[in-house]
Amino acid sequence: MIACMRIAALAMGCAMFLGVGAAAAQNPTVPNYWNPGERLIKPDLSSVDRLRFLTTTDFPPFNFIDRRKRLSGFNVDLARAICAELAIMEKCEIQALPWDELPKAMERGDGEAIIAGLEMTSETRQQYEFTRPYLQVPGRFIQRRESAISEPMAFSVRNHKTGLVAGSAHAKWFLEAFRGAASQEFPDRAAALTALKDRKVDLVFSDAVSLAFWQVSEAAGDCCAFAGGAYESPDRFGGGLSIAFAKGRTELAAASEYAIKELNDKGVFAELYLRYFPLSLY
Repeated sequence: MIACMRIAALAMGCAMFLGVGAAAAQNPTVPNYWNPGERLIKPDLSSVDRLRFLTTTDFPPFNFIDRRKRLSGFNVDLARAICAELAIMEKCEIQALPWDELPKAMERGDGEAIIAGLEMTSETRQQYEFTRPYLQVPGRFIQRRESAISEPMAFSVRNHKTGLVAGSAHAKWFLEAFRGAASQEFPDRAAALTALKDRKVDLVFSDAVSLAFWQVSEAAGDCCAFAGGAYESPDRFGGGLSIAFAKGRTELAAASEYAIKELNDKGVFAELYLRYFPLSLY
């Protein structure tokens, strides 16, 4: 079974996502995963007839159908930017399929790459060639605005009660990292965030994407904001978003890494990031 790093509980939907503006971002931090001194060689793709990216429509803000019924999202625009950087737009295609159909489509040769949140694991590494991660999704704390809980969180958390989603990777990480700290588990993220808004807990710890979009939703009512910094744990939160290519297509994976590095250095990646994330994940 294919593992995936899909933030399924990001249930605000495309309508909410499209309703937030750039003004929602305040001093955003754009992540940079590249060594500034690293130089990658641009592979020769003259023999490549086609580069078709396969994605889905149910993973906003990464890939979804917008109000104009167009395939949109961070991943979609990143794929297009990669093709533009490699000067192969005439060979570039992006097709959306249901998540469960992606592996078979790749096996049939209907696509060369998956850009849809497929997680890099020991199992999937046997099936695909992966690029280096282009985006990590950290864990974050969120608090009510009047609380003013701040770093060092190692001390602050122990003086407050944190809401967690029962059984989630973030809950397991928190219970190990902050042993003895007061916490309360809830059946889902919505219940935990409602408890935060109703002052039944002081903090909630979960994935930064879901918390960022909830903050700017009508449900939040501008009640809350991030507290402290971001926490990365590849073992618990996943290794990040990567592009998966058909096994053996190392030249395409290398070309995409080259393109993403160039997009990063030119500021294009930052432009895409700020376009789709109303609040910084970091």
